[in-house]
Amino acid sequence: MVIDRRHRPGPLNGVRVVSMAVNLPGPLASARLQSLGAAVTKIEPPTGDPAASISQGWYGDLVAGQEVVTLDLKELRDRDRLDGRLAQADLLLTASRPAALARLNLSWGRLHTAFPRLCQVAIVGHGAGGENVPGHDLTYQAGAGILSPPHMPLVLIADLAGAERAATEAAALLLARSRGHGSGYAQVALAEVAEDFAEPFRRGLTRPGGMLGGGHPGYRIYRTLDGYVAVAALEPHFWQRLLSQLGVEGRADVVAAALQTQPTAYWAQWAAERDLPLAAVCAPSGASGPAAGEPPSSHRGEPTYPR
Repeated sequence: MVIDRRHRPGPLNGVRVVSMAVNLPGPLASARLQSLGAAVTKIEPPTGDPAASISQGWYGDLVAGQEVVTLDLKELRDRDRLDGRLAQADLLLTASRPAALARLNLSWGRLHTAFPRLCQVAIVGHGAGGENVPGHDLTYQAGAGILSPPHMPLVLIADLAGAERAATEAAALLLARSRGHGSGYAQVALAEVAEDFAEPFRRGLTRPGGMLGGGHPGYRIYRTLDGYVAVAALEPHFWQRLLSQLGVEGRADVVAAALQTQPTAYWAQWAAERDLPLAAVCAPSGASGPAAGEPPSSHRGEPTYPR
């Protein structure tokens, strides 16, 4: 059964979240919790959230509908204001290094004593023993071995996946509290999240020549007359239907030759009419660069892969 929440309260309706998390993972997690019905108060330092200077539009979307409060937590008056918020909150979301929180007398031990109902999800860079090591998405991906130098990553995997994991941990803590297990603390290490998302590559699935790295002719990117299409015909019935509709045998070079005879838009429409998993390769929405009908410029070259 599919549950449509568009016209009913979210599962976190009535939950009050205080977020002190700036940059991307924290605001992303807060927005996710808000989408599930939570009321979010975002605490920002006097200098604001760096995410606003990185992308004002995205930042605005993430905090839409939230109460944004500026507090200088080095000032006693503002600390008292924060404590007043925490006394009424169900969940605190942080993304500062534990040492920095301890200097502000905001360690979990102190918070749990002062606010026994409060749960906390702490987003940190590294796991046990490395929580105070600095880093960002780029360094976490580097450590996980999923960069393709010299190209920068197209997706902020650790930030985006870390935000989803933080929201999941928050929901788990709140559920446990509702079942009588008391409030709790959970830590989300972004480097560990990146390591988890590197698993397909580490197991060889997405390495060049791997099953999902070009080794299966039904799961590849093929050039068309004016761009590229992505073919994801992994299941035998899809692959056989693709070959049948193309009127070719099942070799990658034969499929490639057939797909180069027509433009990308033609193949996208052709596949839709035949219920085939084939899609145009498009540039990210709003981004400059090659679109489906434009082969990549030659200066980009072929990517290299981590070994």
